[in-house]
Amino acid sequence: MIEIPDELAATQSRFNGAAGRAFVAALPDLAARLLERWGLRPDGPSMYGMCALVLPVVREADGRPAALKLQAVDEETAGEPVALRAWSAAGAGAVELLDHDPESGALLLERLDERRPLSGESDVREAVKALGSVLARLVAVPAPEGLPTLGGVAERMLAEVPERVGLLADAADRRLLADCAAAVREVAGEPGDRLLHWDLHYDNILAGRADAGRAGEWIALDPKPLAGDPGFELFPALDNLFDAAEVVWRFDALTEALGLDRERARAWTLGRVLQNGLWGAEEGEVRLAPDHAEIARRLLGR
Repeated sequence: MIEIPDELAATQSRFNGAAGRAFVAALPDLAARLLERWGLRPDGPSMYGMCALVLPVVREADGRPAALKLQAVDEETAGEPVALRAWSAAGAGAVELLDHDPESGALLLERLDERRPLSGESDVREAVKALGSVLARLVAVPAPEGLPTLGGVAERMLAEVPERVGLLADAADRRLLADCAAAVREVAGEPGDRLLHWDLHYDNILAGRADAGRAGEWIALDPKPLAGDPGFELFPALDNLFDAAEVVWRFDALTEALGLDRERARAWTLGRVLQNGLWGAEEGEVRLAPDHAEIARRLLGR
């Protein structure tokens, strides 16, 4: 039997309702089938995130440590194996995909050092620089065909603006989100074609393991793959480990690391504020998240 964390069950129930509860209920049988099919034995307590259960395992054939990731397939996760294969082929610094079950969406991944997320580094500026280095390698890879596109994301966001911005209770929030939408309109015609991670924050970068020959490497995991402009990638690094006084420094450091046009990157970063604000309004939130609003104000020079 595998342990299903209560927090994962609660999150799935809250956000996905009956489908989420069915996903959680099916996890023990799914894990048992894949452990047998891929010749794996459990190797420690289970881990979890918002959407997935991760089981540390060892491959019985060669003794290699690995991680079995069980997740529901949706628009955000469907492209994960495609992206991981593209990054692996390019040597771009993402976690290695060892096997994939298309029916369930389960992934067998190389084991990283879960004890050393980039978020644990004591010098946050050094963590920002490390994230920028990882991100520069990822976005150097062109997006494979068939992934969701930033052009489609932008089109949907701008179509939702008239209705959802009006749901915010505060006039300053409404003006700020309208300014974010205006910035996106300026760049929406050139959405880009790079392979984006879409969720590269400091907890989604782990240290590599010495027994896999990746000691000293920072390695990205848990992408939500998207084809688009690398400027759309910067927001998580500004929001995670949030520090208002560091927003502009981080933004400048990341744009320099990726060689981005600063104004285009600013517009796409404001697009992430817009996206989150629209999602919040849809869920009944009547104010922008304070740190998101502050990031927008800082980038707008306010």
